[in-house]
Amino acid sequence: MHAWAVVHAPAYADLIAERGPPAAFCYPSFLFVLIRFKTDAYADIIMFGDVAQRLLKMMGHSGTVPSAILAEDVPAALDRLKRAIGPAKTAAKGRISEEKSDNGEDEQSVSLAYRALPLIELLTAAAKKKRDVMWEKG
Repeated sequence: MHAWAVVHAPAYADLIAERGPPAAFCYPSFLFVLIRFKTDAYADIIMFGDVAQRLLKMMGHSGTVPSAILAEDVPAALDRLKRAIGPAKTAAKGRISEEKSDNGEDEQSVSLAYRALPLIELLTAAAKKKRDVMWEKG
């Protein structure tokens, strides 16, 4: 049986296993994973897995979960993340304004730059206090 089978409707589990899920249930599993970032210098931060992995790759990390950055590597990772977020801010602003003009409606979306702010704050605190940063599924 597939991981996306409906847990709350066991009567349909065999049908789903045989024919596959309806289109509404075909979501990649990483969308439902939460990643918890930890350091002794700041409160824990929890993000959706897809966003967390994108930010980890921007920091120069492989995106492996669980993993960590040593205290001496945190300032460099923070710098790479800030530099990578800069172009993302500009692209997000342009994309949002195009969506508004095409649809005629005010659609709200959260940019990657905005989603990165808690992680930037965590990394800044860890760099300042010279602490390791760890992350895991959570």
